[in-house]
Amino acid sequence: MDSTTIEIPSELFAPAESSSYSGVFELPELVAGPDVYAFAEPLAWNVIVSNTGDALLVSGTVTGLATTACARCLDPIEVDFQGDIEGYFLIGEAETPEDMDEDEFERLDDSNTIDLVPLMKAALLVDTPLVPLCRDDCKGICPDCGANLNEGDCGCAQKREAERLAEAEAANPFSALKNLTFDE
Repeated sequence: MDSTTIEIPSELFAPAESSSYSGVFELPELVAGPDVYAFAEPLAWNVIVSNTGDALLVSGTVTGLATTACARCLDPIEVDFQGDIEGYFLIGEAETPEDMDEDEFERLDDSNTIDLVPLMKAALLVDTPLVPLCRDDCKGICPDCGANLNEGDCGCAQKREAERLAEAEAANPFSALKNLTFDE
C-alpha cells in the first residue's frame, strides 16, 4: 500500500478490533526551525489502527534517512529518523474524553478515512535533533574567514587575541610608560 490515507473498513468499527497498515511516504524535505532535512528515499511507515470503543487509536512508526547541514560547521550530515506515530480519532458522536484536551484528538470524518500525513510529519518533527551536529565536539567555522575548524586551525583566533591585547594596551593610560628607561 503506498497511499497515506486509510479507509476504515466496517469490521474495524467493532470494539477491540484492530488492523495493521504499512506503506511508503514521499517527503522531499522537512523544515524544522532553521534546519531543512532532505529525504532522497521515501519514508517507510507501519501503523496499527485499534478500536477502543468510542475511538480509533492509530499507533506506529515512520522511518527514513535524511540529510541536513551541521549547525556548527555546515557540512552535510545524515540523520536517521524513527518517529512514533500517534493519533486518536473519536467515532461519530462519542463524548469528549475527560482526561484529554481538544488538541489531543480528532473526530473521524464522515468519509471514515484517516490521513496519516499530519501524524507522520508530527512524528518526524518530534524526532528531529534539537541541534544537528556532525559530531558532539564539532568546532564549527571561523567567524572571520569561514574555515572549517574541524580541519585545522586557521590562525584567526591568534590574530584576534593579539588585536585584543593591543587594544587593551592602547586603552591603558600607563602604557606610554612601558618604554621609559631609567639610567643608573
